[in-house]
Amino acid sequence: MGNLIWHEYARYVSLTATSYTIWAAFFGLFFRKYFFDFVGGIVRSPGGIQPSPSASFIVAIIVKAPVVQILSMLLGFVLLALEIPAPFLKNTAIQRSFIVKIMLLLVQFVFAILYYQGTNGAIYSLVAVCCYTRAMMLGEIPKEAKDNRGRGGKA
Repeated sequence: MGNLIWHEYARYVSLTATSYTIWAAFFGLFFRKYFFDFVGGIVRSPGGIQPSPSASFIVAIIVKAPVVQILSMLLGFVLLALEIPAPFLKNTAIQRSFIVKIMLLLVQFVFAILYYQGTNGAIYSLVAVCCYTRAMMLGEIPKEAKDNRGRGGKA
């Protein structure tokens, strides 16, 4: 049995979470629902659960205008460009950085947990964050960083 390479596993989970979140944001554009409407909501007979008046700002940026879904989709495309990686990001410090990926995945988690379709993508993003953190704790270095040692920017 070999050893688990945590940053590779985290990369695959992150790709899964990001692609799921992009699709969820796409469907969230058409079927808008605030996920936490049950907290303090009012149950109406013909209308179901209506969110509380204190959540009016969040309902406005999710249900009335899909700002959160659009931001989540854009962030997902940025994360896909980092994880695949895009040709213009290949072998750059930002593409190799675990910290950048962890922070972007945490922002994706926060955006995706707010709307109903993005909850699974949010959970997968949190799992990817935990795996990247474990890779950092074990001192793992991506293959691209090992291949780039000693070059110092010389052509």
